[in-house]
Amino acid sequence: MCGLTGEVRFDGGRPDLAAVERMTDALEARGPDGRGSWSQGAVALGHRRLQIIDLSERGAQPMVDTRLGLTVVFNGCVYNYRTLRARLEGLGHHFFSDSDTEVIVKAYAQWGRDCVRYLVGMFAFAVAEHRTGRVVLGRDRLGIKPLYVTEDSDRLRFASSLPALLAGGGVDTAIDPVALHQYLSWHGTVAAPRTVLAGVRKVPPATVRVVEPDGTHHDHCYWQPSYTRHSDLGHDPALWREAVHDALRTAVRRRTVADVPVGVLLSGGLDSSLMVAMLAEDGHEDVPTFAMGFEEENGETGDEFVYSDLVARRFSTDHRQFLIASDRLPAALDAAIGAMSEPMVSHDAVAFHLLSEQVSKEVKVVLCGQGADEVFAGYHWYPRIAAAARADAADTYARTYFDRTHTDLTAMIHPDLAPGHDTSTGFVRDHMAAPGADTALDAALRMDVHALMPDDPVKRVDNMTMAWGLEARVPFLDQDLVELAAACPPQLKLAQGGKAVLKDIARTVLPREVVDRPKGYFPVPAVRHMAGPVLARVRDALTSPEARRRGIFDEHCVAELLAAPNRHRARRGANTLWQVASLEIWLQAHGIH
Repeated sequence: MCGLTGEVRFDGGRPDLAAVERMTDALEARGPDGRGSWSQGAVALGHRRLQIIDLSERGAQPMVDTRLGLTVVFNGCVYNYRTLRARLEGLGHHFFSDSDTEVIVKAYAQWGRDCVRYLVGMFAFAVAEHRTGRVVLGRDRLGIKPLYVTEDSDRLRFASSLPALLAGGGVDTAIDPVALHQYLSWHGTVAAPRTVLAGVRKVPPATVRVVEPDGTHHDHCYWQPSYTRHSDLGHDPALWREAVHDALRTAVRRRTVADVPVGVLLSGGLDSSLMVAMLAEDGHEDVPTFAMGFEEENGETGDEFVYSDLVARRFSTDHRQFLIASDRLPAALDAAIGAMSEPMVSHDAVAFHLLSEQVSKEVKVVLCGQGADEVFAGYHWYPRIAAAARADAADTYARTYFDRTHTDLTAMIHPDLAPGHDTSTGFVRDHMAAPGADTALDAALRMDVHALMPDDPVKRVDNMTMAWGLEARVPFLDQDLVELAAACPPQLKLAQGGKAVLKDIARTVLPREVVDRPKGYFPVPAVRHMAGPVLARVRDALTSPEARRRGIFDEHCVAELLAAPNRHRARRGANTLWQVASLEIWLQAHGIH
């Protein structure tokens, strides 16, 4: 829902309104239904609206409450806005709209920066205090909604996407060596607060940033579940199954709050199928569901329609399938990369972009299954981490999860961009050594869910859906469900090949063929196997004058990758050439020289 921008001056000057207008225009795809701006003193705000709740103009943004002396811009959805509104009315607040945006306004007036503790949902917002000139930025617990910032001694700018900040101008676009190291270690992920550009940072998840008029700011982390065995449920599988089932049903129900129809991206996998089942348990009928597939390449099938069809028939959904021809992929690749706030290497970004294009013609809101594998330990590498001693957890994680060693990574890049030490492993050690996680698996899941997942896959889903004005909601990242899963004993997650407690629930509501199938993913064979048109696009990018001038990657390394496009693989099987090319294509797509 929507895109926000803003500028705060610290030097006594007025905001650059033309820059804020350019940043706002760059977010048009995120909010095609309306546009607004506001400025007072040293602060200017811009907004693009996607109408989901309160479709009237009373819900337009920036939302100004002159009586309270507050102006707010907001991206996301507060799922409990109705109950929170009733509570605030009981405290004496009067509302002029039916929007969840106004609930944030009144909640901030009532509780200040602690208002986030009362919000259930996904959100990024900026609150401007008229009297003090203070600006407060907030981001939801799991980082589902993005918030980028760039600043110097004179001003701060913020936006829902990195390219919007670029449109404002004046951004340091040098490559951040530590971020590059993370990108090449973690399958394209760069954890907050960094981005691949030295001049752009991210407000971390579960963070409220208070920006004072003199430019000083303070961050407050307001949420971090405990990954310890503190639950009264003990180790009883039946009790956990019942508790998770109830929490998942609630998480899905919360995400149906809208004044427009809500659909489901139905891959036919366990996670998306469970969401359809939860909707059926809650009485929803004829739910719009959507599946996508690609043509076969090198003998690898590109669709999982057999499974999504099973689920659609079981629950009588209003189901649509889209099959994408391989010859559409080169253009689709460029479009998907152009929609990325940061470079990403997971080839299913292309699938999400193409699917979102089609789905946005039918509905404005969809549920999707991202996050279940991290929250409930569904990936195949988790058992190896779980077997490690707590003291060896970080090194085991690095050996198991990282794409390559620090030595191999350093050999790929220009020496000036190589950090002097293994910064990515250092990041992992620091996170996994923190208190509040009982076992090696608990520490790994905590880091994946709270530090890495917001920047893959959550960012991928946000970017690809919002490129078409489609709001994606992620029930498996419900705060109560995540807190419950964090306390769940590791063996109840790891059993049955991972996500055991979810599979136990699924066997009571889904066809067994869906539950017991091999783990799938969103396959795009033409990218995975570097089919001809895709390889041609990659070669053009990496041999271009811009790439040679930039010189991020060692020339001999690039030549070797291009000579054998499918030979070089990261530890977990990803194509190294694609990882290298994705960064360069993204830089070129966004005019970064």
